[in-house]
Amino acid sequence: MTALSVDLSVLDLVPVRSDQTTGDAIAASRGLAQVADELGYRRYWVAEHHNMPAVAATNPPVLIAMLASATERIRVGSGGVMLPNHAPLVVAEQFALLEAAFPGRIDLGIGRAPGTDPLTRYVLRGGSAESADDAVAKFPDYVEDIRTLMTTDGVELQVGPRRQPLRATPSARTVADMWLLGSSDYSARLAAEKGLPYVFAHHFSGEGTGVALDLYRSSYRPSPEYPEPRTFLTVNAVVAETEEEARRRALPNVQQMIALRTGAPLHPQRLVEEAEAAEMTDDQRSFGDAMARRWIVGAPDHARARIEELASEHGVDEVMVHPVAGAAAGTDVRTSPAREETLRLLAG
Repeated sequence: MTALSVDLSVLDLVPVRSDQTTGDAIAASRGLAQVADELGYRRYWVAEHHNMPAVAATNPPVLIAMLASATERIRVGSGGVMLPNHAPLVVAEQFALLEAAFPGRIDLGIGRAPGTDPLTRYVLRGGSAESADDAVAKFPDYVEDIRTLMTTDGVELQVGPRRQPLRATPSARTVADMWLLGSSDYSARLAAEKGLPYVFAHHFSGEGTGVALDLYRSSYRPSPEYPEPRTFLTVNAVVAETEEEARRRALPNVQQMIALRTGAPLHPQRLVEEAEAAEMTDDQRSFGDAMARRWIVGAPDHARARIEELASEHGVDEVMVHPVAGAAAGTDVRTSPAREETLRLLAG
């Protein structure tokens, strides 16, 4: 099988299936990261979502420390830290420590969305709706704060009659790579303005990617750390030996996304057999089919060709796959073999 002309990476939300505990889901993601590491994938990013029954990725720095410890080579990072939920200094300290522990392997991807519902967002910000809204408004300033605090020199601030140093860690030697993430042109403009790498969330809807990337590249202002624009593509993927089996494995995540997009009650991710037995209306099936057409779902040759097409269409040399294959009944609860197979078949 011919090698792909682009690098592959992984995005993981640490899904929780109906047969799993949170601990089981984390163990399965640890195994998935080790497979990606062995196969030569470039990076492995974990998301931040809160109060969702099917997602265990609530704290990227904790997961990154665990996954970096369990792997040897692969870059590990956040896709992303939802900055309005956190104090900038705390984020800078976390990722400065991670970079010190795993030099040259840490990515800090930052997003502007809260990654949760309004109630959880309110609690995350200490019970203050005003502070949550203020954090979104100050996003550009917070990005610059983190960028400065993580540098080896930090910053000095005037405090009364004296200047006081402030840095994320006492003696940094290297700095984590920083990426801005987004699903609109807002972060594309900000990343270009600040000379930072940028990723458009193509896996959300599959629409608007070309416009956002063109805007980012055309308005990019070179920075000392990043003299050229840097970007890649994200896409949901389910790969199996046959197209029919890939479509079966995609069904649990399709149903999960239908519930999320339509405001239906959320639940742990169904097993494949549970998803096949679940009733779906004609409208739900049409919606799900339209959504899955924007994913990569199929046999290896089709999936690899589609990866190449997307990379060529958007001018990227890296594609980050979000492996969303469901598990069959009877699967070891601490593993995710269908997601692992997606990575193996794509890597060839």
